[in-house]
Parts: sequence; C-alpha cells; structure tokens
Amino acid sequence: MTGVHASPQSTAYLDALSEAIHKKLQRARASSLERCNLLQELFADIALEVDDRARDIIFSREEDIISPADDGINGLLCFYDVLADYFVRVPEHGKPILELIVQLWSQSFASNIFALLFHKWLFEVELDNPEALLRYSSALVDGARNVFW
Repeated sequence: MTGVHASPQSTAYLDALSEAIHKKLQRARASSLERCNLLQELFADIALEVDDRARDIIFSREEDIISPADDGINGLLCFYDVLADYFVRVPEHGKPILELIVQLWSQSFASNIFALLFHKWLFEVELDNPEALLRYSSALVDGARNVFW
C-alpha cells in the first residue's frame, strides 16, 4: 500500500474496517428486508473521504511519506482507496468479504462495492480459476460502470 505506515495501530484499524464490512455484508445476506439498505449504506460508507483522525492512524504523518500523488485526487482519499490497497497487500483479509459479495451478486450495489474494494486486487492477485476471473472481471466492469458513469 503506497504511503502506508504498517504500524500495529494502522494494521489494527484496517483489520477493524474489514471486520465491519464483513459484518454488514453478513447482515445483508441474512436479512432480505434490510438487504438493499444495508448494501447502500456500505457503499456510502466506503465511498466516504478518510477524515484527518483516520489518516493519522493509517498514515505516518511524522515521516511525511504521503506524496500528493499518493493522497488521492486533489487530496481526496476515500476509504475504498485505502481498503483496495490493503486487500492487495493482505489478500486473506479480503477473501471473506469477497465470498459474501459473491453470494450477494444479484443485489443492487454488490458489484459497485466489489468494484471499489477489489479493483486493484483483481489485477494484482493471481487467480487459479479462469471462470472466477471472468466473473470478477464482469462484476468489475458492471460495478465501475455504475459507480463512475
């Protein structure tokens, strides 16, 4: 992850974010009545800009290792940016989330969430199953189309 200080505090924070995403996806899978709202909330949560407190936890300000290019577009850094890098660096932490997203594939916002969280992972992590690669690539295109256009 570019510019990330892998301190125990940073790792614990990213682990907690991953766990919160996992729990919300589990709730969405379990509750057909709340599913759409939960997925919409999760999408909104990960699209939020990282606030100063979270930046200080995730990035090492003292070492000034974040360059303007690393700090998002025009200084804007969203949680999905940080998490996308994290899931490339520690793919096993993204796997339970990915499995739940696959179970929720047909739901509104599932491909959008996938595109935001796993757009880097899809190109960096080697997949053994060509069918999974095709399915993930299709979901990435679908989600990116919904998010960015």
